[in-house]
Amino acid sequence: MSFVVVTPELVGAAVSDWTNVGSIVSAANAAAAAHTTFLPAAAADEVSAAIAAVFGEHAQVYQSFSAQAAAFHERLVQALSTSGSAYWSAEATNVEQTLLNAINGPTEALFGRPLIGDGADGGTVNGVGQNGGDGGFLWGNGGKGGDSTNAGVGGGAGGSAGLFGNGGGGGNGGDADASSTNGGAGGAGGNGGLVFGNGGSGGTGGSGYDAFAATGGDGGTGGRSYLFGSGGAGGDGGVGAGTSGFGGRGGAGGEAGLFGNGAAGGLGGTSTDGDGGSGGDGGRAGIIIGNGGDGGDGGAGRFTSGSGGTAGTAILFGNGGNGGDGASSVATSGDGFGGFGGLGGSGGLFYGNGGDGGNGGDGFNVANGGGVGSSGGSALLFGNGGAGGHGGAGGGQGARGGTGGLLIGNGGNGGVGGAGDSGNPAGGQGGDGGSAYLIGNGGWGAVGGAGTGTGEGGQGGNGGYGGWLLGNGGNGAEGGASSVTGGAGGNGGDARLIGNGGDGAHGGDGTPDGASGSGGSGGILFGQDGTSGG
Repeated sequence: MSFVVVTPELVGAAVSDWTNVGSIVSAANAAAAAHTTFLPAAAADEVSAAIAAVFGEHAQVYQSFSAQAAAFHERLVQALSTSGSAYWSAEATNVEQTLLNAINGPTEALFGRPLIGDGADGGTVNGVGQNGGDGGFLWGNGGKGGDSTNAGVGGGAGGSAGLFGNGGGGGNGGDADASSTNGGAGGAGGNGGLVFGNGGSGGTGGSGYDAFAATGGDGGTGGRSYLFGSGGAGGDGGVGAGTSGFGGRGGAGGEAGLFGNGAAGGLGGTSTDGDGGSGGDGGRAGIIIGNGGDGGDGGAGRFTSGSGGTAGTAILFGNGGNGGDGASSVATSGDGFGGFGGLGGSGGLFYGNGGDGGNGGDGFNVANGGGVGSSGGSALLFGNGGAGGHGGAGGGQGARGGTGGLLIGNGGNGGVGGAGDSGNPAGGQGGDGGSAYLIGNGGWGAVGGAGTGTGEGGQGGNGGYGGWLLGNGGNGAEGGASSVTGGAGGNGGDARLIGNGGDGAHGGDGTPDGASGSGGSGGILFGQDGTSGG
């Protein structure tokens, strides 16, 4: 039917004409109905009555047929109207495409990139993921990178945008086989537009082959943004395989430019017979406003689990990201170490809270097997410090809370100590509370971990100091309980000039109980001393 030519204007005129015809016929039928559907008999005899009834019935049948014809006419007009709209749309599309072809032709010929339009997806050629095409110089999203299917080959990178548009996602790395024991890395995400747009996410790393020390591919790095927009998430690391195989590291989250949030890092790859991969670091926030990205969680491993990624920081206004959690060991026999938590990101210079530190993962049947929690991020001028991460089971220590803002802000609370286990029966120490600077309260200490068997309870964390000008000291925390000696209670934090000292905590239950913590000193100018633990 390519030889058929349709003029949308003529179709529209036909719709109007048919609508008018229907209106005229309907009006005529309505006028006739009043005079034909009911006829009085010419006389009182039976013949006259029968003749009137025949003509009246004929008129009613005619009106019924007319109603059906009107319904068909209405459907016909609707079909013509819909077809006309479709032709109009097609005409507009053709004009638009013709205009775009005229605009994009020179730039594609010179630079291999359109002026307006999305970049092409990379696809897979001979098992290799190709890079996505860049979006148009003015407007357009970057194309997605292609996934690799060949063993151990990295995925294609995502295309970047021009002025307005989002970056394309990176392709996935190829899984390994006998010819290549390691998985391919995920492709990097494309960058967002210079004016507005988000970065593309990184691709996932390929899995390692079931051979000795087979490593999963690293996740791809997320793309960055520039003026307005957020970074792209980092890709997850690939799964490790075989004895002593390593999970791939999670890709770093993309950073923001001026206004926008940093992206989260990717997850570390797991390895049931080896070591887990570390989580990717979170992306930095936009320079003016934005929050830092969270660090990715570590991947679980048989021997050593992956640590959490470090969180992204804020610059001027915004909160720091939270550190990633360390993974717990998946060992069921032998020794297994939990991963460490990732550091919390610092808040913005003028305003922003520090991010929480990541938690440590649980260990298995080994001394000091519990992962250590990581410190909370600090505030800078105005804002509160982030909480410290908890220690993992197996005696992992809880971390210290972040420091409050230099002018106003409270210190963060400490992280709880990990409980003991068969390999490390002593409980971990609770983290201390973070201190305030000028005005603010000190953070509270965290409870020590409980001991197991002959292991002593962990010491409770101490409270942080109050601000130099105004603020209360933080309270200390209880020591961990144990069937032998309980953990010592934490001391209360001191106030400086004005404020109350924090209360000390009682020691953990045990035989004997742990020593009680001392109360903190009240302010030099005004304030009460804290009470000691009972």
